[in-house]
Amino acid sequence: MAGGARGLGVSGEDAAAAWYAAHGYEVLARNWRVREGELDVVARRGDVLVVCEVKARTTDAFGTPLEAVTPTKQARIRRLAAAFLAASPVRARVVRFDVAAVLDGRLEVVEDAF
Repeated sequence: MAGGARGLGVSGEDAAAAWYAAHGYEVLARNWRVREGELDVVARRGDVLVVCEVKARTTDAFGTPLEAVTPTKQARIRRLAAAFLAASPVRARVVRFDVAAVLDGRLEVVEDAF
């Protein structure tokens, strides 16, 4: 990944993590990696564990950030969330999947996106 694209992704992840912290969530992990892939942001508030996929774009010329989270990607994120829970002492009654879309510097968090 080019430095510019990686920098854009990191700034999007920073913005998403800050959003969760500002809304009373504890950010448990960022860029949690296993062989199968990576979770961008994992946060918790009460009994709710949130797994957030962050997508950042400078333009929607190739589709919106939300459109980039395809059903295939959603399934992979669900598998990774199960791996995170299996590897972690964290327990949650509800697991919610959000998408943080950053388009041209503006953050939109879509809760319960899939």
